Amino acid sequence: MQWQLLLPEYPTQQPEWVLEDIRLMFFKCVKWQFEETMDPINCPYHYFCDSAYPGNYSPAVDILVLIFTTASYFATLIVMVMEMSGKGKLGNLSKRYLLPSGPISLPLIILVLAKGYRINTIFPLSLAGPAILQLVHISALSFDGRAVKDIKYVFFEASTISGILHASLYLDSILLPYYTGLDALMASSFSGECPSCVCRKGALIVGGRLVSYRGWSVTTFLVVGALCLRIVCRVSGERTGNIMLVKSFLEGIGWILITLDCIYLSRKSPPERLTLHVAVFGGIFVLICLHGLKTACSQIIRLYTKCNKNRIGNICIAKKMEET
Repeated sequence: MQWQLLLPEYPTQQPEWVLEDIRLMFFKCVKWQFEETMDPINCPYHYFCDSAYPGNYSPAVDILVLIFTTASYFATLIVMVMEMSGKGKLGNLSKRYLLPSGPISLPLIILVLAKGYRINTIFPLSLAGPAILQLVHISALSFDGRAVKDIKYVFFEASTISGILHASLYLDSILLPYYTGLDALMASSFSGECPSCVCRKGALIVGGRLVSYRGWSVTTFLVVGALCLRIVCRVSGERTGNIMLVKSFLEGIGWILITLDCIYLSRKSPPERLTLHVAVFGGIFVLICLHGLKTACSQIIRLYTKCNKNRIGNICIAKKMEET
């Protein structure tokens, strides 16, 4: 889908800085007011923005968030590569503290997303926020601290579940105004009565109709469900095969949905800051591919080990038969 973020007729006569202010007004509006119209044929739905945006944080805040997010990404990447190579020297607790879903990084990510509405200069979270949540999902699913004691394990997983749910809600508080403004900007015409006054053929809904991605989604609930079942399996001693099967199924579906979300956002999101857009979702796709490669290698090694055991068992049986 080709996005064209060209403003309609009314503001095209304005200077460039005015156009940027209008775009910001649309993308950051949290309250669209519907009012009666005198032209039900050409302007059946008339809206205007009835909220004031307090402004962006200093670019220094964006830089700090960018550095923190990059460090979290490379921590996840390094841990995944180390586990694939079998040369990991970090303990389970050390890995957990380094990962984005860990007890240090996850609260910071929640804080960033909670304040992300005004992080909008160098590293706008309206574009990078979904990738940050996907990074947390990947981190939570790809790492399972089996060597951690039961009490600590339950505490860590419960805090991760709570953190993912909070991060999803805070992300939606960033995305919903952005997607609503995107819909109002692209599928409307300016009435000229005020800078944000638009006429529409259909009603304007929260989140718009152009991009359907949400942080509070089926993907989030599947990841949370898989983590809950991990706790159940750990507490029950992993003796219940049915629960293990359901857990593995939820984890698999969760990875599939994360992949589909990544592909969808890569194709659907507006091409603002194209370099940043390619970098964040390209990085997420690399992690997904690494996990797929790790899973495939694990299955091959498991099958090879099983075949070796069967072959050795057959040789032993044959020798016993010869001796008798």
